[in-house]
Amino acid sequence: MASHRDFVDYVTEQLQQAGNVRAKRMFGEYGLFCDGIFFGVICDDQLFVKVTPEGEVAFAHLPKAPPYEGAKDYLLMEDVDDRETLAALTRLTCRALLRQPCRKRRT
Repeated sequence: MASHRDFVDYVTEQLQQAGNVRAKRMFGEYGLFCDGIFFGVICDDQLFVKVTPEGEVAFAHLPKAPPYEGAKDYLLMEDVDDRETLAALTRLTCRALLRQPCRKRRT
């Protein structure tokens, strides 16, 4: 089941406190970027944020689940109405992702 554009628009609006957030259509669903950093996805009208050690500690109460079959676990943000938590998790995740070393692409 694909996500609805109105849900995607709502989530990106909710995330605006975190920075310049945009959604990009990817593989029938949506990838989320904050200030150019890929930090999460929307699949089946659910918001998933990449897992980082910092995010796991600060948001230990959030469940983890894969956004689609065969994917790694992401943090599942069930309450997309909570702007403050959404922004805090997004900012923390993006800072952590920036500090991670860049991986080389497989050739």
